[in-house]
Amino acid sequence: MRVLIVDEMPVAREGLALRISQEPDMEVCAEVTDPAKTLDLIASQSPDVVVVDLFLKSRDAIDLIRRIKTHGPSVRILAWSMSNDGLDAERALSAGALGYISKSQVTDKIIQAIRSVNAGRMSLSPALAEKLLKRAAGGAHMTSEGLLIDSLSDRELQVFRLLGQGLNAREIAQQIHLSSKTVETYKGRIRKKLGLSSSTELTRYSMRWVLANSGLG
Repeated sequence: MRVLIVDEMPVAREGLALRISQEPDMEVCAEVTDPAKTLDLIASQSPDVVVVDLFLKSRDAIDLIRRIKTHGPSVRILAWSMSNDGLDAERALSAGALGYISKSQVTDKIIQAIRSVNAGRMSLSPALAEKLLKRAAGGAHMTSEGLLIDSLSDRELQVFRLLGQGLNAREIAQQIHLSSKTVETYKGRIRKKLGLSSSTELTRYSMRWVLANSGLG
């Protein structure tokens, strides 16, 4: 099984690569520090599974997952993250990932998740799987708040989540490589979609939402 790791954090990337190297039937065919090179490496290395960090600083990870599925539809994708925020996990699955796992899990579970997605099976934590089932069962009965959040674009959701983690516009701009002005524009769009009147109200709302949707890793 050939695995490509897309992660800008050396410790996480190298740690996973070392653990994979201990499996006799698995190998890391490439490690990507620059997500822009991902599609070229998929073409040249032909990985079976691509492990993608959901919190890339230099690129929108959700958009990258979509591009991977378009570029190599047979490639299986496992999203992983330091966060337990179920919002991004759901978006990753919708974009084409077959599984999601938190980096806080023991490495044996991460290896198990890689094997599962390689076999074409969905790999989710029990908590996240339960939430997705409830959303599917709810259908039209989804709360108005849930519908409003779902109306956010991937980038808007990324900014919304970072606001909920306590970051200000300047810090968000630095983390996702945008200008502060662009982040403020996104905040304005989010406020409009959520029907909020001020930045303070948006910050409180986002913090409450992130808190309510954590713990799904």
